Amino acid sequence: MSSRINAMLLMVLGSIIISFAGLIIRGMDTAAPLQITLYRGLALSLTILLILLLRYHRNTLRKITRVGWSGTLAGILLASAGICFMQAITSTTVAATLFILASIPFISAFLAKILLNERVSKQTLVTMIIAGFGVSVMMVSGLSSNSFYGTLMALTTAFCFSGYAILLRKNKDVEMLPSVFISGLVICLVCLSLLGQDIAISLLDLLKCILLGSIISFIPNSLFIYASKYLIAAELTLFMLLEFALGPFWVWLFINEVPALWTLIGGSSVIMAVLIYVWSEMQGKK
Repeated sequence: MSSRINAMLLMVLGSIIISFAGLIIRGMDTAAPLQITLYRGLALSLTILLILLLRYHRNTLRKITRVGWSGTLAGILLASAGICFMQAITSTTVAATLFILASIPFISAFLAKILLNERVSKQTLVTMIIAGFGVSVMMVSGLSSNSFYGTLMALTTAFCFSGYAILLRKNKDVEMLPSVFISGLVICLVCLSLLGQDIAISLLDLLKCILLGSIISFIPNSLFIYASKYLIAAELTLFMLLEFALGPFWVWLFINEVPALWTLIGGSSVIMAVLIYVWSEMQGKK
């Protein structure tokens, strides 16, 4: 298989893994959103630091600093996206938030065209439109929201993550995993400043936060960085829509929270659009 196809398959895998985040968050006992974000960010940073230490030993600090200002900015943008997403989803409806986030591939394509001169193929554009429409259909029953703040936070999330994807593409020859480490540190600092001493959570919630950070967030972020070396920004962020589509299915499967018919129809459209895109790419390489 070509590196592009490998990258696509890994992005599908990463999207499947991170789509379980909503299910785990729904299973929290008493932890508040900022507390979840704090411990998830801490677990993510510590996991990446451990990986870097195992790989680079004494050169770990040098590897972290070699990402430079671009890598640091990428980490700040990723952290901002994570924080703003939690603010958006707790200030407006989930439907409104995910509807806005469905614009990420289009924002990424626009920015990549201006900043990196990346062109989107017709096939990619059609897949983006179908998948974006699928997300819109999923959320059609819950788009009514009067929260200007929540909408603003969702838009900020979309632009921050798109900016993060652009920086990864621009620095595709640099080891950018330390950027995710930086993002975890930024998240911890922001959450601690907002929470103060209100950081106590149950042991079970703590274990779930560790699972969120050390596996559910770490693996997809690592795969995203790898894939950024072979896929353009629009393609990279296109696969994120799988996360939005699969999340309701896991909640339905494991805790019997039956999704609306439109959610099933829209989610199936997203999944089929992405799978057909990957399949057609694989056929073209034969």
